[in-house]
Amino acid sequence: MGLWLIDADTLAGGRFVLSPLAETTAALITLERARAAHPGERAWLDAHLPAYRARLAADPVTALLVRAALGRTWLADFLTLTPPGEGEPSFAAELARIRATDPAATRSDLTVSLGRSPLPAALCRDDLPGRLADLLEWVWTEAVRPTWLRRRRIVEADVVARTGQMSQGGWAAVLDGLRPGMRWLGGSRLRINAHDHPPRAIHGAQLLFVPVTPVAGWVSWDAPHRYAVIYPCAGALAAADPPRAPDPLARLLGPARASVLVLLDTPKSTTHLVALTGQTLGSVGGHLRVLREARLVRRRRAGRSVLYDRTAAGEVLVRAQRDG
Repeated sequence: MGLWLIDADTLAGGRFVLSPLAETTAALITLERARAAHPGERAWLDAHLPAYRARLAADPVTALLVRAALGRTWLADFLTLTPPGEGEPSFAAELARIRATDPAATRSDLTVSLGRSPLPAALCRDDLPGRLADLLEWVWTEAVRPTWLRRRRIVEADVVARTGQMSQGGWAAVLDGLRPGMRWLGGSRLRINAHDHPPRAIHGAQLLFVPVTPVAGWVSWDAPHRYAVIYPCAGALAAADPPRAPDPLARLLGPARASVLVLLDTPKSTTHLVALTGQTLGSVGGHLRVLREARLVRRRRAGRSVLYDRTAAGEVLVRAQRDG
């Protein structure tokens, strides 16, 4: 299996960061594989897949390049650069790093992603970094940037939820559910995937966790300084729209207030709820106050965050509407 050996100080210093390039790369993977993980992703694919396929049909070299970069079992390293550890980089700054990749290193990375198979003759050229950067820029411009503000709110909400989870169960509780195949094994051992690779000691490095809204994920590193786990947002956060409140519940409480109650199946902060519902902070706060007074919602503190979830009475009310 793929193991990272992490000491306590490195794990304690782990942090969540946002990356527009990681979001765009995950979108590219979804477009290329043309498989939707949920209805929201299907709607996005239906909207953008025809134009994506038309672009690649007009550029066979780039079409071959992206298939090679996504590989059989491994993504090419030059496609999955590790984000900087401080601040949120701009998409242009991250993309410039791909354009600056050495052509020889690019071809070497592609050989690895192809399972050590010989590189196709059409890819034995020096303009591959620029070609892939151009494609990523197209995906960003056409399919990601128009909804980036909403996507950003969603990944920020995911970070809030994970931080609350960490305050309750520690890093082990977060890591076990971060992405398929990942699990904290104890004894400083983090299983990152099922690949049969030698353990990699990352003591003293910066450990980053990068959420993306498409259902895609990978690991990357800029050894020995930084290691990153890119993971898909969990559960309802990955959907295009939050779950809709049942009509009887919406009539009873009002549509906006009912939608807040339905979303509180897991603890969430007001910021989290604002991101999911699109309501203002004042509106969400008002709904939470009324729901608490009705004893349908409870409030508790998790570290620096205040989280809300349904009480037993709130659970019964929501379940009764769904079951009915």
